[in-house]
Amino acid sequence: MKRAQSITVRLGFVFMFLLLLVTVLGLENLRSLSDANHVSAQIRDRWLPSTRALGDLNNFTTDFPAADGAASRAHSAAERAVAERQIEYLNRNIALAQRAYQSISHDARESDLDARFEAAWRDYRRLVATRRAANGGALNDTAGDRASDESALAYDRASKILSTLTDRNVESVRRARDLADSAYQQARQRILLAILLAVLLIAGATVHVMRSISAPLVDLASRMHRLASNEVDIEVMGTARRDEIGEMARAVVVFRNNAVDLAENRHALAQQAEILQKKLDEEQQLTLLQRNFVAMVSHEFRTPLALIDGHAQRLIAMQDRLTVLELAQRAGKVREAVHRMTELIDSLIGSARLIDAELSYRPESMDLLPLVREACQVQRELTPEVTIVEEFEGAPVQVQGDASLLSQLMDNLLSNAAKYTRADALIRVTIAREESTIAIAVEDNGIGIPGQDQSRVFQRYYRGSNTSDIVGSGVGLHIVQTIAELHSGTIEFDSVEGKGSRFAVRLPLRRWDAAASAVSA
Repeated sequence: MKRAQSITVRLGFVFMFLLLLVTVLGLENLRSLSDANHVSAQIRDRWLPSTRALGDLNNFTTDFPAADGAASRAHSAAERAVAERQIEYLNRNIALAQRAYQSISHDARESDLDARFEAAWRDYRRLVATRRAANGGALNDTAGDRASDESALAYDRASKILSTLTDRNVESVRRARDLADSAYQQARQRILLAILLAVLLIAGATVHVMRSISAPLVDLASRMHRLASNEVDIEVMGTARRDEIGEMARAVVVFRNNAVDLAENRHALAQQAEILQKKLDEEQQLTLLQRNFVAMVSHEFRTPLALIDGHAQRLIAMQDRLTVLELAQRAGKVREAVHRMTELIDSLIGSARLIDAELSYRPESMDLLPLVREACQVQRELTPEVTIVEEFEGAPVQVQGDASLLSQLMDNLLSNAAKYTRADALIRVTIAREESTIAIAVEDNGIGIPGQDQSRVFQRYYRGSNTSDIVGSGVGLHIVQTIAELHSGTIEFDSVEGKGSRFAVRLPLRRWDAAASAVSA
């Protein structure tokens, strides 16, 4: 960062500029005031004393002839003495006024007029003295009259000179007053201009500071507050600046990037925690289901084993008294118990194979109708008390599938239908062709599935809340769903508690079979 671009340096320049501005404007104002004061001082120190001295000279010289006349007309010594004192007083004050005027600096013209007045006044005084001597008898009447006339002319001459000097002084005072007024107006204008210039420059400096320093700082503070509120999608301005604000902006960018990384890490951790929690919940649910399954299977194995053990004990105890018919009946009971155990073992093995992903899928082209018929016949033999009705035509239904798995699928659907229906109930098996699929439906009028259990009906080890007194492992429908998905098919159901259920499996037809069906149609 260059030193010249530092905010401290820039502010120093601004303050130095303002200080220099105040100094220059102050000096200029002082100069303006000094000019006005100089003119005022001339009026005060020169023209006003000159006017006062000339005024005194005019007054005293004007009174002098009257005093001189009074002395000339005096009839007594006392009157003459009073007149003489008045003349002495006027002479003294005229001399003082002259000295006061002469003590002030004047130009050559004024000095010349003053010298001429002084000479004229001396002539007048001399002629007055001559006239007074004539009146006292020292001169004859002709000399006295001539002295009186000459003194009058000298007085007039001195008065005219004094009047000219006074008029010149008055004119000079007027010019000095006009000059003083002009100096005052100029000083006033300069001061007002200096104030306006200072206001403009200070306003410019203030705007510069606000735009280049204050506003960016306020903007950075606002963006940092937004970052503190976890608002990370903001743009930071001023990163290209090469001063302290630029350093702050770049620091805010780093803070924002760290906040973004932190938010992403927090989100990733939250996702991982959610996944782990979901897996934990699944494991807990699976553990619970497995625990329930083990308890259920233990109960289900215990019942047929108890039957087998009971009939075996009866056979041993009554081996000499049993007829062939009774022996066959008890052997049939033992077979039924063994069949129940075999069914449970097959369910357990199928479930274990599904869990371990060991289910073998070997598809081949096959006709689905014989497989369904065979499954229905096997179920009739296992549950002769239930009526199974086949509702489908005899035309071949070619699919690409694994015969063993599809047989297991039908066995599970039919055994569930027989298990959860009444002894004299009807089970309907239908096969229907659709556009590109074949739908196999198994419908019963048994106990149905409660509404709160229907969302979990295909879940492994899960059994409905109304099946506690019916043998089962809870894996049959899960196996059916898995086999259907292996064949790229689907399974769906409709069920009403207390009225029965209908399960439909849809499998894709072979392409050539679908094309043949379309041609035959």
